[in-house]
Amino acid sequence: MDFALTEDQRAFFETAQGFAANELAPHAARWDAEAIFPVETMRRAAALGFAGIYVGEEYGGSGLTRLDAALIFEALSQGCTSTAAYISIHNMASWMIDRFGNDAQRAKLLPKLTTMELVASYCLTEPGAGSDAASLKTRAVRDGDHYVINGAKAFISGAGTSDVYVCMIRTGGEGAGGVSCIVVEKDTPGLSFGATEKKMGWNSQPTAAVIFEDARVPVENLIGNEGDGFKIAMMGLDGGRLNIGACSIGTAQVALDTAISYAQDRQQFGKPIAAFQATQFKLADMATELEAARLLLRQAATKLDQKAADATQHCAMAKRFATDVGFEVVNQALQIHGGYGYLKDYPLERHLRDVRVHQILEGTNEIMRVIISREMLSK
Repeated sequence: MDFALTEDQRAFFETAQGFAANELAPHAARWDAEAIFPVETMRRAAALGFAGIYVGEEYGGSGLTRLDAALIFEALSQGCTSTAAYISIHNMASWMIDRFGNDAQRAKLLPKLTTMELVASYCLTEPGAGSDAASLKTRAVRDGDHYVINGAKAFISGAGTSDVYVCMIRTGGEGAGGVSCIVVEKDTPGLSFGATEKKMGWNSQPTAAVIFEDARVPVENLIGNEGDGFKIAMMGLDGGRLNIGACSIGTAQVALDTAISYAQDRQQFGKPIAAFQATQFKLADMATELEAARLLLRQAATKLDQKAADATQHCAMAKRFATDVGFEVVNQALQIHGGYGYLKDYPLERHLRDVRVHQILEGTNEIMRVIISREMLSK
């Protein structure tokens, strides 16, 4: 059991951390305030290999591990939580094509996805199918060499801007076994988008409904076989949960570092507030919880890389714990700042708004508990 990072892993982390400091952090507040989707900046991240982290090298990917990805997203989120999280979504969509697509699909899409010449979105959630994802209603009906798709997806990151939509759509009967994975391209007739949602956080990425009205999609865009969609979605979410947990950890680390610096400088009652035991204990607990979350998440990533039988359970544990801890550490960092933490002049309120959604997406933390307990009780 060796907890040390390899030389390569340290290099990945430091490269991503440097990119976050130079390319993300200086602009994050403006992107948030003005709802700017920084596609060109993300393409510069892609040039470093961060848009196809676990896509095979044959098609331009980096061919790295889930643990490597967790390190990269922890580092990227230190610059801009929202943008790092979007890059994670893009990676998940690209991985689904690489892992389950055929050679023609890989050759057509992946070289442009790994450079982010094409931007990808992942479409599972619907207005009436959130946690109960297997109840989704969007349906594709075969018509010759096309599918005709009708329905809508909700809360889709990148909707309206993305070029490629990896969609979970019903081609068969009710339940998980009737769901298939179909790639829908932006210029598809019958594809449209809802108004951009006005969100609490994650404002550097647009979110909107994806609407299908007799959208005609070639059957050759089916990823895997009919009925494989739910399996593909759930396997993709194992990694997505790790990445979003890593984004919480990275954001929380920045918030903790900011709180430490502030506590050492802020004077009250004639001395720095860091001199008071109440502040010291708060900082100690924040650091301890954060390190525990980091270790659990890296263990879960290792299990996923090793295809361990309990990998899904540990991914759910790590996502639940890391996103809860991440939010609490950011919240306590804001508290240490007092009234200043509530101002937009400081980054704490943005960090808080951005990490809050991590407890909801990629499966709510309540659903993570369902997954964990189901695995425990099925043995």
